[in-house]
Amino acid sequence: MRKALRWLLSLVVLIGTVSAAGAATAAQPQTAPQTQAQAQDDGAEADIKDRLLAIDGMRLIEEKPYPGYRFFVLGYTQPVDHKNPGKGTFEQRLTVLHKDTARPTVFFTSGYHVSTNPRRSEPTQIVDGNQVSLEYRFFSPSRPDPADWSKLDIQQAAADQHRLFEALKPIYSKKWLATGGSKGGMTATYYERFHPDDMDGVVAYVAPNDVVNNEDSAYDRFFETVGPKECREALQAVEREALVRREPMEKLYADYLAAGDYTVKTVGTLDKAFEATVLDTAWGFWQYSLEADCADVPEAAKVSDQELFDYIDTIAGWSAYTDQSLADYTPYYYQAGTQLGAPTIQQPHLEGLTRYGYQPPRNFVPRDIPMSFDPSTMRDVDSWVRQNAERMLFVYGQNDPWGSEPFRPGAGTEDSYVVTAPGANHGANVAGLVADEKAKATADILKWAGVAPAAVKSDPSKAKPLAAYDATLDKQDVRKGLRP
Repeated sequence: MRKALRWLLSLVVLIGTVSAAGAATAAQPQTAPQTQAQAQDDGAEADIKDRLLAIDGMRLIEEKPYPGYRFFVLGYTQPVDHKNPGKGTFEQRLTVLHKDTARPTVFFTSGYHVSTNPRRSEPTQIVDGNQVSLEYRFFSPSRPDPADWSKLDIQQAAADQHRLFEALKPIYSKKWLATGGSKGGMTATYYERFHPDDMDGVVAYVAPNDVVNNEDSAYDRFFETVGPKECREALQAVEREALVRREPMEKLYADYLAAGDYTVKTVGTLDKAFEATVLDTAWGFWQYSLEADCADVPEAAKVSDQELFDYIDTIAGWSAYTDQSLADYTPYYYQAGTQLGAPTIQQPHLEGLTRYGYQPPRNFVPRDIPMSFDPSTMRDVDSWVRQNAERMLFVYGQNDPWGSEPFRPGAGTEDSYVVTAPGANHGANVAGLVADEKAKATADILKWAGVAPAAVKSDPSKAKPLAAYDATLDKQDVRKGLRP
């Protein structure tokens, strides 16, 4: 799994609500009065900040006010190697959106950086709970110094979550759910695989499951059938025309790099970085756009070099394979090339025009970082989900390429299933499901969190989020980039 970086705004807090299919009706931000538990925090019971900072290894970085909540940015000391705790430590960044210790808690991770602004994932809104958000290890500043990259794997990351959960559970003693979108959905799944007794439920959004790294025909089938034929052909023409005009387009790319003080030493050459970006165009379109956006795809043969260049920039992002962009995501590309896998699509419409094809993650990681792929890791997780999943919900988007290889709980699993939001992209969420699936998923999330109202227990069709939509708190920070 590799792909271009574009429109790097902030981390995805929950990639779900990006989809137009998942749009909710905005209400005014909640300004709920102080809850009983919060009043206790300020009185007879220790203040929640004091309770959090009483945890060994916990440090306050910043507290930010938000109506009805307390929001903390924290640092937590973790072992570099959970198997050998004496081999050094690092500080891992996290946030706590505190509502009430009497409410359930949602454990969120994007699988990347953590957002330091108050945000609420969809399950947190549904259960009206607290949210703990953890930065993934090795994403700066949560990186050991010096960095032993061999300690960046899904087992160590799951151990990070487990250790933090054990530290927080005495404070937040009600039920817990794990969630995340894309790589965060993968992370929630891996956490459940290695620590199945921690969480009371898992809601994994748009989580790829690349079980066999060198068998990617599912992605090829996706690109042969997704959306209207005319749209697919128009996107193919954009990619093809850019390579046909390689010389003038690379001149524009060179000017772009110079203007932004960008370099491409990691990929190796301007030509390789240019082609990698072009080959991402169709993928980027379907990951973040909707069928309605097909009208904006230019007629490639009739537009100028600059117009073609600008369109590709809006979809794939010409900064994607620069050293400056890749540096932030070295941990992702490292994991893609060592455990997670990376899809490779065939793109027959570019036959005779490509020089490098779909490039592997190794090309996007500095050469001084050793990498070796372990094909057994994803097979193990996939097998575990198929046989042992309990209270796990997987949400995918119909038009999202990353859903080509989904997780599939088997017949013998308990209360676990997959749903697909029609017409949705990589922003698929529960709100975008068809009515009966939306009601069932919402009811199950409430049930797993232990807060399902009596009416919902007797009739799941009555299920709805317990917290009103907050236009600020539920606004999702979009990280455009062709990574999961």
